[in-house]
Amino acid sequence: MNYKLTLAFDGKEYSGWQFQKNAPTVQGKLTEVANKFFSSSATVTGCSRTDSGVHAENYVCNVKTDREISPTGVVKGMNTFLPPDIVIKECEIVPDTFHARYDCKSKEYRYKILNTETRDPFLASRVLHFPQPLDVEKMKKDAESLVGKHDFVSFMATGSKITDTVRTIYKAEVEENDGIITFSVSADGFLYNMVRIIVGTLIDVNLNRTSLTIKEIIEKKDRTYAGFTAGPSGLYLYKAEY
Repeated sequence: MNYKLTLAFDGKEYSGWQFQKNAPTVQGKLTEVANKFFSSSATVTGCSRTDSGVHAENYVCNVKTDREISPTGVVKGMNTFLPPDIVIKECEIVPDTFHARYDCKSKEYRYKILNTETRDPFLASRVLHFPQPLDVEKMKKDAESLVGKHDFVSFMATGSKITDTVRTIYKAEVEENDGIITFSVSADGFLYNMVRIIVGTLIDVNLNRTSLTIKEIIEKKDRTYAGFTAGPSGLYLYKAEY
């Protein structure tokens, strides 16, 4: 059986999605629970890696096991064993060929910035607190330059082994609500730390810390021209499209 799960998790206590030998991960916890619930060995495959401390609202994974249980039973049963910071929202039975990563057509990430003078202790692990005022209208216009098919190597973490750095961004939008600025970006794929570097660059451009525009930074194809890497706490994998 192959189950497609949609889950949400708070990444604060986890070293990302992917298995690590000596650190807690979301994939590790979900596999542990799946083995217990199905009373059988289960293979859990995720739609994307996430870094330590990164969250997800609608993360997709598939679980393969030799036991058949109704989707409703899977949701209720597995949620009983999962910790409070991970929850399965939906489950459906899919063909055995379905693969959460390789069948994914696009993903959308959202990054949240608390742009207020004082921090909010209740949002400490869920936003980037940035006290210096930002021009939201300027950020909206700057973000538009990201849309399209480009070589985004300027926005890839130094040391990454990826050689094909061309990606297509379908949407890059900025909105503000009650002091929280949300940057939403969807694409056919993302480079390592790409969204966090884009956010840091949008902030640097906004505050005139660089004389370059977003378009010019893309054209430079050089990480040293882009901005800082924003912290993981404000990043959410919002959804995956199939």
